[in-house]
Amino acid sequence: MRRGTGGLPAVLAVTAGVFAIVTTEILPVGLLGPIGATFRISDGTTGLMMTLPGLVAAVAAPVVTVATRRADRRTVLCALLLLLALADLLNAVAPGYGAVLLARVALGLVIGAFWSIGSGLAPRLVRAERQAQANTVIFTAVPLGSVLGVPAGVLLGSLAGWRAAFAAMAALTLLALAALLATLPPLPPPATTTGLPVLRGLLTGRGTRAGLAVTFLVVLAHFGAYTYVTPFLTEVTRVGPGTTGALLLAYGAAGLLGNLLAGARAARAPRPALAAAAVLLAAATLLLPVLGTGGPGATVLLLVWGAAYGAVPVCSLSWFLAAAPHAPEAAGVLFTSAFQATIGIAALTGGGVVDRTSPGTVLVLAGLVALLAAGTALLTTPAPTAARR
Repeated sequence: MRRGTGGLPAVLAVTAGVFAIVTTEILPVGLLGPIGATFRISDGTTGLMMTLPGLVAAVAAPVVTVATRRADRRTVLCALLLLLALADLLNAVAPGYGAVLLARVALGLVIGAFWSIGSGLAPRLVRAERQAQANTVIFTAVPLGSVLGVPAGVLLGSLAGWRAAFAAMAALTLLALAALLATLPPLPPPATTTGLPVLRGLLTGRGTRAGLAVTFLVVLAHFGAYTYVTPFLTEVTRVGPGTTGALLLAYGAAGLLGNLLAGARAARAPRPALAAAAVLLAAATLLLPVLGTGGPGATVLLLVWGAAYGAVPVCSLSWFLAAAPHAPEAAGVLFTSAFQATIGIAALTGGGVVDRTSPGTVLVLAGLVALLAAGTALLTTPAPTAARR
């Protein structure tokens, strides 16, 4: 197959790969009930499907990126999507919950490495004046996973079983792989290779440490609650699977809008943009237990929540890129590790709270953590970190 030359087609292919990864990662959010029923496990135990990939990805981001630092990035990205397709197939045919968790470990490897490399590719695929737009396009895959992936998975799961949803993801991942093969040019390792000295250098910088702290808090707040939003809608709002799918679709659509609105703003001023997103997230999660007992209130607050979180990934990455403009791939590694480790911690923590109390309690705690994230963002700054090779 002829290799591409980059530009918009390559950016869209990377976006398709990210969409496949994000959708596979968050698909269990809409399928917790059916999966748990199949293996006769609790919501908290089923939530390990969110915990494991995040924790594995946090380790895989630096380990795989450093181990492949001399490999062509095109080859690495394509190999990762092939592994993702195999993981989706294993999920689809898993005879027991252990096999499901094994597939989620493989997913974690893919998430960590693909995000670390792919999030810093914009400068190598488009001209300098188009880089902010390219990052925004790539990050549309995150809310699109909620807009299209989760509702479609819920619908397909209700029609043909949850295994069919993962089989469909395997097919979609293979299509994304074909797009990468067709459009990505050869991508030799960057001039500043992502070695351990570079990563250690970034970790000593004030800007990157602040980014790690803010990202940890806001992602902890979001995923600690969002992983268990389906049980909340079922038990508190008292809506059925069809309405739950529609509400998740509305949430994802709002997230897409939040991403698009935040993209340019995040490139110029990531600190206030991320703080504003955290405040909106706090408002939504704190008010849901009070106003989300009926459909209208839950709908409005999920729209606010979706718009807020839709801005978070692009704002967080922009923070790290502003703190380390000399090493965008290394900045992507830190962004990915911080994000994914926190997803795993949040899902595990939220699961413990849900199993011992209620989904409403998780939402209140998440709101308080989001307020802390906003305050931390306003009191810190993404100051550039000095280069270290």
